[in-house]
Amino acid sequence: MTQPTSYGGRPLTPAPGAPTPELLVARFRAHARRLAWSALVLIVVAGAVGYFYGNLPAPFENWMLLAGAALVVLLLVVLPYLSWLGHVYTVTTRRVMERRGIFAVKRRELAHVRGYTLKVHRGLLQRMWGAGTITLTNGVDEPLRLANIPSAELVHEALVDQVEVNQILAHRDAQPLPPGPQPTVPPRPPLPQV
Repeated sequence: MTQPTSYGGRPLTPAPGAPTPELLVARFRAHARRLAWSALVLIVVAGAVGYFYGNLPAPFENWMLLAGAALVVLLLVVLPYLSWLGHVYTVTTRRVMERRGIFAVKRRELAHVRGYTLKVHRGLLQRMWGAGTITLTNGVDEPLRLANIPSAELVHEALVDQVEVNQILAHRDAQPLPPGPQPTVPPRPPLPQV
């Protein structure tokens, strides 16, 4: 069985029994709208420091203002940003991975070939921003929750496609190869002249 060659669409299926490379499909983080409060705090702190610097009452000094502003920025701006930055979801052609943490990294993964159910939850605010929460459950492991991800419908479609393709390839590879010469993949047609 041969497959039509094309330049767009899905990649060519490898020959039966040939190893399939793991390719990156998508890498994303949770929606960045939760950082809006951090940005607002940063603007307010910068404005307050600019206004009060040199205008403080007698018992307070400018270094106290700067230290307090630095502490507020660290707690309410930098730490939430690092938390958001350190939580990454990766979808490959073989699995879905969740990676949490900057210094102590925790990682979970779920293979497409085992199959799983997908449940999409989109609240009112999530619908307004095009985000959603996708829960992946395979019935054995703890559910993997892709929380508050952007373009939830697109990610859902990509995950469904990956499960389908992986299960088709696993079923095909489980079948014994017929005796005789093995079919080869036909060469790609030449590129059109520009």
